Amino acid sequence: MKKQVVVVGGGISGLSSACYLAKEGHQVVVIEKNPQLGGRMNLLQDQGFNFDMGPSWYWMPEVFEDFFKDFGKHTNDYYQLIKLDPSYQIIWDDQTWDIYADREKLGDFFESHEKGAKKALFEFLDDAKIKYEIGMRKMVHKPGKSILEFADYQTIKAGIKLDIFKSVSKLIRQKFKNPKIVQSLEFPVLFLGAMPNDIPALYTLMNHADLDLGTFYPMGGMYQISKAMESLAKELGVEFHTGESVQGVIFEDNKIQAIKTDSGTYPADELLVSMDYHAFEQHILPKEFRSYDEKYWDSRVLAPSSFLYYIGVDKKIPNLQHHNLFFDEDLDQHAKKIYGDIGWPDKPAFYVNCTSKSDPTAAPEGKENLMILIPTPPGYHENEEETAEILFNQVIHRIEKLAGVSIQDSILVKHSMTGKDFIQTYNSYKGNAYGLANVLKQTAFLKPKMTSKKVKNLTYTGHLTVPGPGVPPAIISGKIAATLITKK
Repeated sequence: MKKQVVVVGGGISGLSSACYLAKEGHQVVVIEKNPQLGGRMNLLQDQGFNFDMGPSWYWMPEVFEDFFKDFGKHTNDYYQLIKLDPSYQIIWDDQTWDIYADREKLGDFFESHEKGAKKALFEFLDDAKIKYEIGMRKMVHKPGKSILEFADYQTIKAGIKLDIFKSVSKLIRQKFKNPKIVQSLEFPVLFLGAMPNDIPALYTLMNHADLDLGTFYPMGGMYQISKAMESLAKELGVEFHTGESVQGVIFEDNKIQAIKTDSGTYPADELLVSMDYHAFEQHILPKEFRSYDEKYWDSRVLAPSSFLYYIGVDKKIPNLQHHNLFFDEDLDQHAKKIYGDIGWPDKPAFYVNCTSKSDPTAAPEGKENLMILIPTPPGYHENEEETAEILFNQVIHRIEKLAGVSIQDSILVKHSMTGKDFIQTYNSYKGNAYGLANVLKQTAFLKPKMTSKKVKNLTYTGHLTVPGPGVPPAIISGKIAATLITKK
């Protein structure tokens, strides 16, 4: 039966679900509180500088391609992809490493730093590929209703190879001794919300995505993905209402009848929530219809928040690449401030995205755009603005040290975001930037459920439910949620 479906939230999972629902013939309305779609995949423009405000790593290209193929399209119908090589660089206190897109070349490089590391790398990546293929085939497309989704013989047999009870850290350290090699292989899981010794070794599948599949970039910026999905949705007949905030829900006989915004009322046979799960459930939904209480949410382990800085510079900056990881200070001490003794890092590790190294449209000629990200603890806001400024000055000095040129006196454009801004802009629970941490107790069916326990026509999607944080998982999450609704 074709239905009127209201999607609350126009982020990537909301856009994905809207497309799949419209394809099935449902009448779809998307409501987004911000003036533009894309959620965290946001765009900032100022004085000819373009900044991707959120996601900046284009990994798992087959997920994007598969999404558009489902609608008879291809990514190149909407944007041009380039492959980065080196994929990124890591800046240590005494060396800078290029992380090559070629497995053979990277293996030779690792071998030059540790005898036997090339063979170990190939074995490690072959294992990571198996995990990736099993995970993509058997796990990430499940709706996470119960453990029974994984109870068939083939899934159990495959699951033995996933090392879910071993940590990423332990698996890597069994194969490598060089601390720089170890940290470079642990890097992809740092955004999953916990220390590598707390993340199941299953997630070394990210190393396959990183080092074998490669790092790509859509010319024009990551926001081209959001624009492409919006364009596709409009082709399919999806109706969008931006700049509208949801204010309440109208119920009749324990079923949602309509959604109220600050601009109108929208009838709904089905409601799909792509906005922050906690914000909708705890602040919009009446108490008697909530699946979880505040105590439950407070017990969740969250991925980090971030200080973000968007800088337009009136010169070219030497020695930077498109992606740059600054591990020139003690990474473990920074991680402890996020995951242990909560507080602001004194000498943070940080990431710099400089898309103008690859894309001439990202900045005016002769100039450079920088997005700087410092991971910070979620829910911690003491002296936030002052600390953000102190750390900004520190990291700029460290970038200047690498580049060999002054930057501070050449800044034309400067914007920033803190945890409080994540809350205000995205309704982000505790200001998190990446959703729930992918620790074992929050994996698969142990995440918050997609389907409401108390309201039959209420479904959730996005990074606080399955499969988890990241752009490819958000696309998949939208597809799963749309399928759940259509199957009703």
